[in-house]
Amino acid sequence: YKYQWFGWFLCLTKLVVIVFAVLVHFPGKFTVIGPPDPVAAILGQETVLPCHLSPRMSAATMEVRWFRSEYLSFVHLYRDGKDQYERQMPEYRGRTELLKAGLTDGNVPLRILKIRHADEGQYLCFVQNGTFYGQTVLELRVAGLGSAPLISMEGYQDGGIRVVCRSAGWYPEPEVLWKDFNGQRLPSLSETKSPGDNGLFETETALIVTEHSNQNLSCCIRNTVLSQEKESAVYIADLFFPRVNPLMATLSVILVVLFGFIGLTVYLFKMKGKYQRKKYAVNKDFVLINKLEQFRNLILKELVISNVTLDPDTAQPQLILSEDGKSVKWGDTWQELPDTPERFDSRACVLGCEGFISGRHCWEVEVGDGELWAVGVAKESVSRKGWISLSPEQGIWAVGQCGGQFRPLTSPEAPLPLSQVPSRIRVCLDCDRGQVTFIDAGDGATIFTFPPGSVPGERIRPWLWLGVGGSQLSLCP
Repeated sequence: YKYQWFGWFLCLTKLVVIVFAVLVHFPGKFTVIGPPDPVAAILGQETVLPCHLSPRMSAATMEVRWFRSEYLSFVHLYRDGKDQYERQMPEYRGRTELLKAGLTDGNVPLRILKIRHADEGQYLCFVQNGTFYGQTVLELRVAGLGSAPLISMEGYQDGGIRVVCRSAGWYPEPEVLWKDFNGQRLPSLSETKSPGDNGLFETETALIVTEHSNQNLSCCIRNTVLSQEKESAVYIADLFFPRVNPLMATLSVILVVLFGFIGLTVYLFKMKGKYQRKKYAVNKDFVLINKLEQFRNLILKELVISNVTLDPDTAQPQLILSEDGKSVKWGDTWQELPDTPERFDSRACVLGCEGFISGRHCWEVEVGDGELWAVGVAKESVSRKGWISLSPEQGIWAVGQCGGQFRPLTSPEAPLPLSQVPSRIRVCLDCDRGQVTFIDAGDGATIFTFPPGSVPGERIRPWLWLGVGGSQLSLCP
């Protein structure tokens, strides 16, 4: 029995010696490990793709290569102790970073900035030490959170009220459902989900609400990738539901006939004196037209029509300006431009060359048919670095098309009640009153006005912004 234990001890000792010899002889052996589940990322934001070596060892002197489908055309490459950008995929240029803080512990994660639709898919994390290498495959799923659901009542149907819920800016296609006060799901009458020009989904769902049933309801839209949702609720009071009373119906018919007879009588009396009043009416209209023309000439004398051009030194590198500085469009590639303090580096903005500190000035902008754009003014000291907020609090006063809504860039959001988005917008700046007004150049109707005192008493410059779904903005001559 004693010799048996001694034999086991010798075997264990030999095994430890063999394992130690293998580790000493092959010190560079490792396994590359990534997350077992897909990594979720939000459009426009940044994300990190995790990857590490096992067992833990320093990767500072190794080659770390992140790529999609082609080994030579890489997303990011770290070799010889530094980042290598030759042959980097153009769509990732300026948007990737290997996080080196954990290199000595075998951590080789990749950070990707400004996530796009095209970033979705598989990535390979490849690590090589001498002749030995390992790799693992990761999956990146891109998602976008849209606007809060907008619920509206749109007439009577089938003895109840047709209620419609709309939202935009979702990716991928979201889940949409109606719920009652107790959280129970309600069947919808109709539902449509369609991708816009920018690839983001717009949703519209409707149901019929009858009196005394489901008057307290909510519309919930859920992103399945992020497991996040946005919800809006509404309560429909009894007074909104249609009611039919026999006595009131009879009375309504009598009133219609009575008012019709009175209207016919008045019309005949008016026709009688129409000829006598015609000459007077023509003269009166002529005088009114003259007065309106005089008033219009007076306004035009006080308003300075400004010849505005765009400043290329402020344009974000993905914006392409025309040679005459009169138009700007979204580019698919990141231009190699100097990163000066004057240039926007994240938001796709550009300022006008001209600045105004007094007087009244106006210019017009053709906005095209893009989905993401804004026009307005900004103070000259507006922040140009990082992900700035497009709002008066940041020094920007503008209107634009954002998230499927035409609205002023204010917080909270307040969509404008227009039947269609103007094709040409006139921007009117009153420096003395600190006020900005936006006018539909087609019919002269006022779109929105930031109240007097909103704009500070410093130099103000024209400002334009284009999103991924924007097409082109042009300054009118």
